[in-house]
Amino acid sequence: MTLPDITYTLRTASPAKTRAEAVVVGIGQGAKDVEVPSCAEDVKAAYGRRWRGMLATLGVSGKAGEVTRLPAGDEIGAQLLVLVGLGKLGADGTYSTDAVRRAAGAAARSVPNATSVAVSLPADTPDLVRAVTEGYLLGGYTYTAYKSGAAKSEGNGPSDVAILSTIARRTDAVTAFEEAQILAQAVAGTREWVNVPPADLTPPAFADAIAHVAGLVEGVEATVYDEEQLAELGCGGILAVGMGSAAAPRLVELTYSPEDARGHIALVGKGITFDSGGLTIKPGSSMSTMKSDMAGAAAVAQATFAIARLGLPVKVSAFVPMAENMVSGSSYRPGDVVTHYGGTTVEVSNMDAEGRMVLADALVRATEVSPDLIIDVATLTGHMVMALGDRVSGVLGSEEVVDRVLAAADVAGEQMWPMPIPEWMDERIRSSKVADLNQHDWIRWGGGLYAAAFLREFTGGLPWAHLDIAGPSFNSGGASGHLTPGGTGVAVATLVDYVREMATDQ
Repeated sequence: MTLPDITYTLRTASPAKTRAEAVVVGIGQGAKDVEVPSCAEDVKAAYGRRWRGMLATLGVSGKAGEVTRLPAGDEIGAQLLVLVGLGKLGADGTYSTDAVRRAAGAAARSVPNATSVAVSLPADTPDLVRAVTEGYLLGGYTYTAYKSGAAKSEGNGPSDVAILSTIARRTDAVTAFEEAQILAQAVAGTREWVNVPPADLTPPAFADAIAHVAGLVEGVEATVYDEEQLAELGCGGILAVGMGSAAAPRLVELTYSPEDARGHIALVGKGITFDSGGLTIKPGSSMSTMKSDMAGAAAVAQATFAIARLGLPVKVSAFVPMAENMVSGSSYRPGDVVTHYGGTTVEVSNMDAEGRMVLADALVRATEVSPDLIIDVATLTGHMVMALGDRVSGVLGSEEVVDRVLAAADVAGEQMWPMPIPEWMDERIRSSKVADLNQHDWIRWGGGLYAAAFLREFTGGLPWAHLDIAGPSFNSGGASGHLTPGGTGVAVATLVDYVREMATDQ
C-alpha cells in the first residue's frame, strides 16, 4: 500500500452546490482582510452578509497552513465547510503552485471522517491542477504497514475526492491531473520504502522490492547483482561497506529504453539500508533515522518507474548500489585501501563516509552506458544539513546540469540550492600517500564539498550533478503542507521534471 484507495475525479462543479459531504475552499491572506480567490466566490456569495462576520468570529486569516472547519448549514450543498489558508498573493497577483500544493496537503488531513470531498483551490491552469492533485494525494499519505486493528485503517479518509476546476474539460488539464497522480504514487512509493524498519529492508529485500515493481512497469528491465557477482565485477566500494553486515550487498540496475528516445540520462542513488557508522560508529541518538539512508536509491528507482509510466521519450539507466553499514569483526577498517570498479584505489579513513564508497562503483558503471549526463541522489553528508538546514537539498556539479536541476526543482516545488566544488578540493581528495584518492580527511570544514569532489572523480568527465538530500529526505517532525512524517520522497518530482524537460529538447 502507498496511497489510500480513493477515486479521484476532475470536475467543473460549483463548490457551493456540490453534494459532497465536505467541501474544501481556499482562502487568501489580504493586507487588511481575508482575500477571497475566485475558487471561493460561490461559497462567499451563498453566505451573503454572514460571510465576513462568520470568518471574523472564527478568527480566519487565510495565512498559509491555517485550517478552519465548520458545519456548512443550509447555505451550501455540503455538510462540512473547510477553509484552507493559501497565504499572501504573489507579486503577479496569483497564488503560487507551491502555496496551492501545500494548502491541498493540509486539506487532505482535515476531512478524515468524510466519505466524499470536493476540493476547490486555485486550479485554473494545468500547473495548478497538478499542484492541487499532488498536494492532496501526498498530504493524505500515512504509513500503516505495522499498525494493527482499528489503528491500521485510521485516517484513510474519503473514498471519493473531486478536484474542482474551471478548466476541467480541457485536454491539458486532464493530462496534468492524470500525470500528477502517477507522480504522487512514485513519491508515496519512495516514502513507503524509506519508512520500512531497517531489519525488514536489508539490501537483498530492497533489491527484491525494486525488481518486483520493475516487473510491473511496462518498458522497465531490472538486473540484480549479488555479492558474488559484485566481486566478479570488482565493485570494491559496495563490497567493503557491506562486509560488516550479515545481510549481503546488492547492486540493482534499471533500464527504460523507449523507441523514440530524445536523450539518455543515467541516475544513481545511494542505498545504505541502515547506517550505524561502521567502526566509526555513530552516537545512538544519531542512528534513530538511519533507515532513511537509502532515500536516494528509493527516489531514483521510483523516478525511473514514473518516467516509464508517463511514457517520456528519454532513455533512463538507473544504478542503485545497496549495503548495510554495520559493525562486526569483518567490518572494513580505517587504513584499508579499496579498489573500486574501474580500478581507482581509495584509502579509507572514516567508516561513516560510506555513501561515497558505494556511489563510486555505481557512477563508473553509469559512465559505461554513455549517457548524455549523470545525476546522483544521496543522503550524503551532515555538512550539507549544517549549511542548508533540513528542508533544502544541495546541488553540485557541472554548471549546465546544476542549472537545469534547479529549474526542475522550481517546477516540482522542491527547495534546492547550488553549492560549489572549489578547485582546492582536488588537493584534499588526493592527499593519500598510499592510494589514488583519500576517502575522507577529517578536516572539519567543507565536508559536503569534499564529498562531491570525490564523486566527480568517478563520472568520467561527463556532465553531472550531485543532489545531497541528507536534510529533506526525512521529516522527523509533524505534518506540514503536503509533507507527512517520515520519508518525504524528495527528489522524485525534480528528477521527473528534469526528464520531462529533456523530452522537449530538439
